[in-house]
Amino acid sequence: MSCFYVVVMRIVIAGAGEVGTHLAKLLSNENHDIILIDTEENRLKPIDTSLDVLTRIGSATSISVLQDVLQKKTDLFIAVTHGEDTNITAAILAKRLGAIKTIARIDNLDYLEHSTLEFFKSLGIDSLIYPELIAAREVLSLLHETGTTEFMEFCGGKLAMFVQRLDENAPIINKSLEEIAITSSTDKYRAVAIKRNDKTIIPRGSERFQHGDLVFVISTNEGIDEMMATSGKENFEAKSIMILGGSRIGKHVALYMQKNCEVKLIDSDPARCEALSEILESTMVINGDCRNVELLEQEGIARMDAFVAVTGNSETNILSCLLAKKLGVKRTIAEVENMEYISLAENTGIDTIINKKISAASRIFRHTTNPNVTQVKYMTGTDAEVIEFNVPANSKITRGTLRSLDFPKDAIVGGGTRDGVPFIATGDTIINANDKVVVFTLPSAYEKLSKYFT
Repeated sequence: MSCFYVVVMRIVIAGAGEVGTHLAKLLSNENHDIILIDTEENRLKPIDTSLDVLTRIGSATSISVLQDVLQKKTDLFIAVTHGEDTNITAAILAKRLGAIKTIARIDNLDYLEHSTLEFFKSLGIDSLIYPELIAAREVLSLLHETGTTEFMEFCGGKLAMFVQRLDENAPIINKSLEEIAITSSTDKYRAVAIKRNDKTIIPRGSERFQHGDLVFVISTNEGIDEMMATSGKENFEAKSIMILGGSRIGKHVALYMQKNCEVKLIDSDPARCEALSEILESTMVINGDCRNVELLEQEGIARMDAFVAVTGNSETNILSCLLAKKLGVKRTIAEVENMEYISLAENTGIDTIINKKISAASRIFRHTTNPNVTQVKYMTGTDAEVIEFNVPANSKITRGTLRSLDFPKDAIVGGGTRDGVPFIATGDTIINANDKVVVFTLPSAYEKLSKYFT
């Protein structure tokens, strides 16, 4: 990631757990001045040796520790320890001690009510982040858009990115983009990238699609059905869902989906099952071993439309999704928090991998970008990003057609909105000041891309 759309900041992160460490990794590539606080020395040691960040042993709620790390101007204080109370207290104290902007990780849904958010702002907390809820919302949007592997909206919902894996019977196999453009009207969607054998390609007209390709497509709402037909996918309504794991993600997904679906949730902890059965009135909550194949078959895994594995164990989630796929479940979603497993899991046939660290980091990362960047989304399993820009006046991107501008070859403008009306970009498109545009980019293009949006 390049610093061209990131304002260089002094950032203090409290909590060297999964989210804090992942954030420190991402932000350390941006030339930010970063300090990471944790009470456990063994969590900080590996970071000291591998990342360009300062570490400090101590409690995030200790006034003396905070005074010490906040003595210089601090642009952003992020509290992501495992304790919600610690995060809230630390963020309030940090604001009082001079931090310009504060973010606290929480795990209480009530805190996200509008009136409560205003209350927290009055205390000095600018933003609350709930990683499990962000991940649950990703799952819900995927269960809504069942024909896609990954899904995200841009430009206020006027454009969306769909990620699809091509089966051997997909109509576009062995066809080039040029050939598809001749036979299909493609003014409502555009393929902006292909992930093939762990390599991400920005496709040109002669690029041919292959079996197993993961294709990234930007589409308008009107183009979705046509785009699905071109790739041989179809959206179906998930009427029956099995959820493995009564985690916060599992609970939120069940809570929402039980309104219109048959939902079964399996968890191995009897106390948790009892608590969940009181909250999830229309969900069948089953206490049992999530790794027990006989139990899954007995509970009707083979007739489910969708299977969501969100236990705390990445291996269990991957293996159970593979079983579900083998038994004919149309849609499988696995939570994989072990970063080393993501690429492996993607290549096994599981439809979608979610990772709450990546989801939360994308959300927090927005606070480090300049005002022209309205959204940044990391693509799970790739080093690519999708960036939504407000186009500034007199920027280089507005000085001719995209084809004539010598736009970086490892970046591509997928589309955007002009006066609220969506468009899909082609080589002949001219971008205007104040347009919102969506750019898919690889790291190799970051430096050149900077010249087009300043």
